[in-house]
Amino acid sequence: MNAGTEKILAAILLSLTVSTSPLAAEPVTPKLTAKLSGLLQEEMRAVQGGMTRIHAAIVMGQHQSVAENARQIHDSFILQQELTEQDRKDLMSAIPKGFISLDKEFHRLAALLAEAGRDKDTNKQHRLFSKMTGNCIECHSKYVSDRFPGVRLLKD
Repeated sequence: MNAGTEKILAAILLSLTVSTSPLAAEPVTPKLTAKLSGLLQEEMRAVQGGMTRIHAAIVMGQHQSVAENARQIHDSFILQQELTEQDRKDLMSAIPKGFISLDKEFHRLAALLAEAGRDKDTNKQHRLFSKMTGNCIECHSKYVSDRFPGVRLLKD
């Protein structure tokens, strides 16, 4: 990808974060324990890395990489793997059902994206990646607006 294409892509991605619909819920971050906040941030960094790799793989036709990275995102439940019973209770009391729904949908989309990668279906990969990105924006604008005040929910 040349520098001009990268600049255009960056401008498009940046424009996706702008909207006139301020539908933020109460931020979740202040309600989390330090441990939960750290684990969630660790998981989000892993997801961000996977999303970056997937984007590059889609535009380069590297279907196997799309499949592998999407599967890793689907399976990336760091929180579930490292929580004590008390952590689970703390988490469930801190996050609303809408947050859980968005998270489940995101991981469901990642599984479908992995399948599209295995099927070498670039158009489907693009559609699913776009839906996943929209899911990230929705979650960040609703539930972590304190950390990402510039993210606004997209209008349909």
